Amino acid sequence: MSALHPRSLSRLLLAGLLPLCLSACEATFFSALNTVTPANAVQAKRGIVFEPQHDLALDIYRPAHAHHAPVVVFFYGGAWQDGKRQWYRWAGETLAHHGLVVVVPDYRKFPQVKLDGFMHDAARAVAWTREHANAYGGDPNDLFLMGHSAGAHIGALLATHASWLQQVGMEPRQLRGFIGLAGPYDFLPLREQVYVDMFGHTHAQQLRSQPVNYVDGNEPPMLLLQGGDDKLVAPDNALSLAAAMREHGERVQDHVYSGVSHAGLLLSLSQPFRYKATALRDTLGFIDAHSLDARATPNAHARSEARASP
Repeated sequence: MSALHPRSLSRLLLAGLLPLCLSACEATFFSALNTVTPANAVQAKRGIVFEPQHDLALDIYRPAHAHHAPVVVFFYGGAWQDGKRQWYRWAGETLAHHGLVVVVPDYRKFPQVKLDGFMHDAARAVAWTREHANAYGGDPNDLFLMGHSAGAHIGALLATHASWLQQVGMEPRQLRGFIGLAGPYDFLPLREQVYVDMFGHTHAQQLRSQPVNYVDGNEPPMLLLQGGDDKLVAPDNALSLAAAMREHGERVQDHVYSGVSHAGLLLSLSQPFRYKATALRDTLGFIDAHSLDARATPNAHARSEARASP
């Protein structure tokens, strides 16, 4: 497949061919999307090893003159079985273009590991980011988690089940916020054998995989975004987690975008598909609202400008 023009990408989505493309040729598709994403004034540092034992690396995207900028750790999806950080250069560059330092880590996947393995990797990535944020123009105390699909599940578990971050010397309350796109947060009973093998064969084991079960009033603020036409992750997942947050008096916003699919929600962050949903604008607004002294900084001004633009 040759590189696609932004309009061709939009036609692909409208034609209903995107799910096929994402399952059969993810690398080619995301490579094409990477080529049409503006990277003006964005600097990248790729392939930084954060977990030498398992040779796990991350990529960093930042504004050219970042200084104490908010930091976002972005976990990609792929059913806990697929995906590479390199495919999400476009996401890192998009967010960095709006004044954020963005970290995109890899993590081990099933069947190499199960829940404990990829959660360990994710927690290590967050701890590494907090330790090294200053070196890349980020504020270690202004740290957000963000993810799509399985990546949103991973981020939500880090934000709700304190033990994962405690293993690396952190607490969920040290996070400024969590942004989840089309995440599975409340998805029992498990109906597919692959997920039983991944999350456990007993009910008690499976409960450990459900972020909604761990909400106790000690979570960071959350922004839960969901496509109304998502056939892979039901919108009820976001609504259930939002309800649990509200029940415990926590700050949470949830948005369901009418007519938007599972992949479409993620792609609405990109320039070619931004007309599909206001996910980018809503994400930047959430970060502005919960960032440390955000509205007094140049980076926050850049994000406010982005919210005012199409």
